[in-house]
Amino acid sequence: MERLTHALTFVAALGSGLMAGLFFVFSVTVMAALARLAPANGLAAMQSINVVILSGTFLSVFMGTALISAVLVVAWFLGWAPAGGLYLLAGSIVYLIGIIGVTMVFNVPMNDALAAAQPESSEAATFWQQYLSTWTMWNHVRTIAGIGALALFILAFAA
Repeated sequence: MERLTHALTFVAALGSGLMAGLFFVFSVTVMAALARLAPANGLAAMQSINVVILSGTFLSVFMGTALISAVLVVAWFLGWAPAGGLYLLAGSIVYLIGIIGVTMVFNVPMNDALAAAQPESSEAATFWQQYLSTWTMWNHVRTIAGIGALALFILAFAA
């Protein structure tokens, strides 16, 4: 069981790192670039990004890491976690709350509202400015959570 837990921890670290990197790039480049566009163009571009990102590759890493994290939480409670088990538990919880939870509670509802927005409408510019600010702030939270989960999984794996 220890070898399986180590393997799952290693894969969870990789997934957390990939998600942290993706969110980091959005926070420091993509959103800033979209903010430089005319509101209608930025809004339309983000609508397109939100459709394209839901690919099998993204969802496999995003949800696969969540599934592995949930399995690692169960493994910890069953006493299957090797040395460093508290790091493993903490990394799993940080990923599940800081990435999955934040995404579902904050980013997804904002993305749904964005999908319904008409880029050329009179309300679009105001909506877009609010979206940029709020969505990016929550994306920073996801970035920090991804880095934190990665660090905790590495500590668990190294213990």
